Order: sequence, then C-alpha cells, then structure tokens
Amino acid sequence: MSPVAHPSAQALAESVVQSVDWTAIAPPTLAAVVALVVLVADLFVGEARKPLLGWLSVAGLAASTALLLPLLDGDRATFCLTGDTRACSYTADHFTLVVQFLVLGGALLVALLSVTALKDARGRLPEGEFWFLLLSSAAGAALLPASRDLATLVVALEVASLPAFALVGIRHGDRRSSEAALKFFLSSVTATAVSLLGISFVYATTGTLYLTQVADRIQRVDGQLHTLAQTGVVLTLVGFAFKTAAVPFHFWVPDTYVGAPLPIAAYLSVVGKAVGFSGLILVTVVAFPSYADVWGPALAALAALTMTVGNVGALRQQATRAYSAVRLLAWSSVGQAGYLLVPIAAAAYSDDAEHAVGSTVAYALMYAAVNLGAFAVAALVGRTSTANRLADYRGLYARNPLAALLLAFFLLCLAGLPPGVIGLFAKVTVFSAAVDAGLGWLAVVMAVNVVIALYYYLQWTALLFRAREGETEKHRVPAPLTAAIALTAAVGIALSGAPQLILRFADTGLF
Repeated sequence: MSPVAHPSAQALAESVVQSVDWTAIAPPTLAAVVALVVLVADLFVGEARKPLLGWLSVAGLAASTALLLPLLDGDRATFCLTGDTRACSYTADHFTLVVQFLVLGGALLVALLSVTALKDARGRLPEGEFWFLLLSSAAGAALLPASRDLATLVVALEVASLPAFALVGIRHGDRRSSEAALKFFLSSVTATAVSLLGISFVYATTGTLYLTQVADRIQRVDGQLHTLAQTGVVLTLVGFAFKTAAVPFHFWVPDTYVGAPLPIAAYLSVVGKAVGFSGLILVTVVAFPSYADVWGPALAALAALTMTVGNVGALRQQATRAYSAVRLLAWSSVGQAGYLLVPIAAAAYSDDAEHAVGSTVAYALMYAAVNLGAFAVAALVGRTSTANRLADYRGLYARNPLAALLLAFFLLCLAGLPPGVIGLFAKVTVFSAAVDAGLGWLAVVMAVNVVIALYYYLQWTALLFRAREGETEKHRVPAPLTAAIALTAAVGIALSGAPQLILRFADTGLF
C-alpha cells in the first residue's frame, strides 16, 4: 500500500469500526440472551423441571427492566454515522426508556400470567418454545422505540411480531388457535410488505434511512420525486397502523385474542400496541414532520373511525356467547387504540408536538397497567370457566371479593370514572390535546365514544355484584396470578392517587 493511500484506508476503517455502548443496548440484549439460554436449556431439562424455565424467564425480564435504571442519567446513542452524532441507529433517550419500561414491564406481568397458564395446560403447551418465543418478541419490542433508522425499525418490528404469530398458534391441534395465527400472520405480512415498499420509496427519494436525515432531506426532494415521496410516507404508515389495530386494519384482533392463550392476548393488547404506537410516533413526528399535512388528517380520520368501530363492536357482545369477555376486551382495545391515535394526529396541527405525543405515551402507560389487570382477572375466571363468557362473571364478588373489586376498578379506569382517577386523567389529557390542536370535531367524536364505552364497562361491572345462580364455589388463586393482579392494582391505585406523575414521566424528550 502506498503512503498516500494509507491515510484514506485508515479513515475508512475508522468509519466502519464503531465502539458499542453496551449499557445503552443492555435491556433488549439481556432479554435476547435469556431467550437463547432458555432455548438451549430446554434441550437438557426434564419434563418435571420445565417450570424452572418459566421462572428463569421471569427473572430475565425483571433484570432487563432493572437495566433501564442506569440509563436515567442522560441520553445515550450508539451505532452512529462518523461525524454526525444525530444520525444514529440506536438512541436511549427518555422516550425510549419510557416505552421500554412499558414493554418489558408488560412482558414481565404476562410472564407471571403464563407461569400459571402453562401449569394449568398440563403439558399441552410446549414450555421451552413458549418462553423462547415470548422473550424473543419482548427483545424486539424493546429494541423498536430505540431504533432511529427505518431499517432497524422494520427489523425490530418483525422480531417482535414473528414470535407472536407462533405464540398465538402454539396450542397443537387446536383449530381455533391455528386459524387465529394464520389470520394474524397473513394480514401482518401483507401490511409489512406494503410498509417496506413505502420505505424503499422514501430511500429512493432521500438516499438515507436515518430518521433525522430523512426529516431534513424529504422536504427538499426534487419536484419530480414529490409524488413518490408522498406515496412512500403513506405506505410506510400502513404497517404501523396495522400494529396499532387501527380500523380498517383491525379485523384480525377479535379472533386472534380468542384463539391465542389468554396471556398472549394480554401481551398483544399491551406490548403489541406499544410497539405499533412507538413506531408510528417515530416515523411521523421524527422522520416525516414536513408531511404533517398528509399524515395528520389521515390519523385523525383513523382515530375517529377506530374508536367508533371498536366501541360499537364491544357494545354488541352478548353475555352468554362463548369467549364474550375476551371478545369485549379485544373490541375495547380497538376502541382504546382510537384514543391513543388522537394526540399523534394532534401533533400534526400543534405548535408543541412533543407535548401532544406525551399525551399518547401517558395514556398508553395507564392503559397498559389497567388492561393487563383486567386480563389477569379474566385469566383467574378462565381457570374455572373455560368459555370465559361475560355471564361467568356474575356473582364474582361472592366467590372472590377482592378479584371482583379489582376488576371493577380496572373497568372503571378504562371507562374513565372515579375511583379510576388515572383513566379519567388520561382521557382528559387526550381530549385536551385534540382541543388545543384545533381538532374540535375529533374531541366531540371522542366524547360520544366515551359515553358508548361507559355502557358496556358499567354493564360488566354490575354483573360482578349480582347474585349468582346455583352454589358459590371458592378456588385457590395461584401465587404468580396473585402477584400479577396485585402489581397491576398497585400501579393503578398509586397513579390514581397522583395522576400528574404519569404525565411528567411520559414527557417524551424526542426533540
């Protein structure tokens, strides 16, 4: 090599080789490492010791959540372009940490529910595969909010999604489970393909995948490429709209929740939504702010349509229909997705987009805690009433007063009624975001939907305290299930006592 060429070669090598901030990437990395450990250990552990894999997974998720604490001292970034610290593939800022806390904390609670579910299945569910898939999905979900380029976003989205397909259909020989997994898989793959096409259009017009660089370059594209860029923006949003279960990409939700094991339905309702909404926030507010006139009206219309279809679907559930309780929670989650979309749409019209997005994150934190609590009590009832009908909750107060009171609290939080103060606070925050952005019509649609939702939430709550026909049997509640219900209740009650803390905690720090 000539002396002249040597410096350029050295510069090239320095641009390729990067130092990795292992502290920043520790939470999703540990979840992935524990997943591999569980997969290998499953080969050597006998059937009698399989439950140890579950407790190892619970410990791994708890440790991953704890690894967020060292990151609170300031923003970190790694895998950055040389000479441009704003163009990074992985950023651990406040937004990332809040969503990772939601994702890993939610996965931890789902793992506690799953310990009981796998024990009750008595070998009908493969434990090693179950825990490997759950941990892998959680690792992908924790990676997504830290992703700051479109390629990493898509990879994280698929790492979170692909194991979820298998988890939905993990019951061998169960036709309902297989059908749910197939419907979930086909619709998700189609949405991902459309989103990838959009990303390719964005790359063709900007020449970069880094979100900050896309934001700078997409507003200066050549006039001939403007239509291509606009099409790319719209198609990119489609994949994330699917993950949020926004109408018309919601049709997979009810059947998937019913066909999946109940802890996985809870996982999809909370962690799956967190993945979709964090991705949607990143591509809209960070990557495409200059196209707010495109995605703002689209998301506002989606929000109105989603909350209306979801609440009407929940309203139509019959108490005696099999799995009507799970179906109601599924349709309710679609309606809640509509509320979560409102502040993101408002960010397109607001001078303070960060505050608007913070309302979505705050609402997501409230929804995660109380919805997981509702699913935990549903899992408790489902142990003795496998059909999990709404009618099976009649007289729950006589059988298990504490579970009935907590389920009533969770439902009132979702409805936004006292004593569920945190639910009311979150709804008012979202409502204010719409009004402040000048979306008065959307605020009116939201108010109407809140009234619709009140009916079916209160109807279910009333069932809990009615006299039950026949004898009342009391059953022992397993410790992991008790822990999951207690943790969600503690979070819900604490936040109802100091609701302002959640908004302060949810301040995104994206800008």
